[in-house]
Amino acid sequence: MMKGPIELNNRSFLVYNNKSRLMARKRNYLNNRDLLDQIVLSKERDELTPKALEFLMLLADKCSRKLTYRNPEDRKDCIAYAYMDLYRYWRNFNPEKSTNAFAYFTEIAKRGFAKGWNKIHPKKYHGTVSINGSADSEGIYTI
Repeated sequence: MMKGPIELNNRSFLVYNNKSRLMARKRNYLNNRDLLDQIVLSKERDELTPKALEFLMLLADKCSRKLTYRNPEDRKDCIAYAYMDLYRYWRNFNPEKSTNAFAYFTEIAKRGFAKGWNKIHPKKYHGTVSINGSADSEGIYTI
């Protein structure tokens, strides 16, 4: 009996221990090996393959579900920032340094969400303290 992965009815299985039992291969929403293969192929072609683009968009969509937003439009805007960052920085992944493409691109997506949030909701008067309504003044003073 052969060992290794086989396909049966569009499902992937592993054959092991020379026995006739089949064990289903674990399928997450995105496997690191599949993502890594597509990124390496994209780097060879110097453009993202459609499958790699689909994987990166899926990753950003799933990461956005871990965060909470009051406004659904904020979620869409932050996902758009994550898409932009993933597309902008996908070439910086080096498979010689690490084979964990999933962690690399998840971190890029998370930073894209943060960048989008900070653009949408900037901190007002960053680094200042304002004093309103003192007895002898009418304005706002920063210290």
